Amino acid sequence: MGCGTWNTDSFISYSTSKGLTTDTLGFVTSNVSNQEMFKAKTLDSALDPKNVIRECCDSEDHPNTLPVMIALDVTGSMGQAAVEVAKKLNGIMTKLYENIVDVEFMIMGIGDLAYDYNPIQASQFESDIRIAEQLDKVYFEFGGGGNGFESYSAAWYFGLHHTKLDCWKRGKRGIIITIGDERLNPYLPMRGRCSGLIAALGDNLEKDVETSELFEEASKKFDIYHIHVRHGSNYDKENIEKSFKSIIAENHFKEANLDNITDTIVDIIVDAAENDTPVVAATSVNTPSNVSTNENGEIVW
Repeated sequence: MGCGTWNTDSFISYSTSKGLTTDTLGFVTSNVSNQEMFKAKTLDSALDPKNVIRECCDSEDHPNTLPVMIALDVTGSMGQAAVEVAKKLNGIMTKLYENIVDVEFMIMGIGDLAYDYNPIQASQFESDIRIAEQLDKVYFEFGGGGNGFESYSAAWYFGLHHTKLDCWKRGKRGIIITIGDERLNPYLPMRGRCSGLIAALGDNLEKDVETSELFEEASKKFDIYHIHVRHGSNYDKENIEKSFKSIIAENHFKEANLDNITDTIVDIIVDAAENDTPVVAATSVNTPSNVSTNENGEIVW
């Protein structure tokens, strides 16, 4: 996947076809709610993560692909942040193209593996208007279990076990950016009340996946960041920050509000691309028994 190139005219045309208004720079100016922007009522088959591998392949259009996974918290409090990303998507892509022409995006929806029915959603890697089309398909379950955290590390697990990236062959890592407003989960349950890793992804697992062990392996293949979205209060701020900084690098934990969240995304990607370290072959913590890896650490089903 990932052929084609982003351009403003295509985004304006696509937005207009949805009944939205834009300015000449391609920013959506319509005042819309989450329910108006994201109309999916259930998991879209295009985002179903079960038994799939998402590939980011070098091509004639993009010979040096930079895969970026944007994982949005789709639980109750995060709806408007996703709207801002959707409205300013053209601005994100335009700014990135000033520095990086081969970026390809996967859009993910992340919920709570312990309580939600559809806690993981994952698009293909794309580089053109299909990014917007797949973002619009994200289903906001508005779930979560009141446990104080969401399953953000599910994006790390999916990246490690369910992607195949050509950049790894060039010694480059991909980028994962999770976006949310809760604490980092201490583990991923193989079974939950409504779902779990086994049900969501089809993997054969014998135990839950500890977040610290998962990060150790996933960070060899991905530069991992988190954006904590502030909603005008300091709700649980100290515990949220502590939960992430105990695992990821302190300078990879970012804070943003609805006004600057898209600028924060761009800054992370540009900085990560300029300062990447070489890939180290992951040995795979708690690798699903139906998955194996080759000598390059790539997934083989």
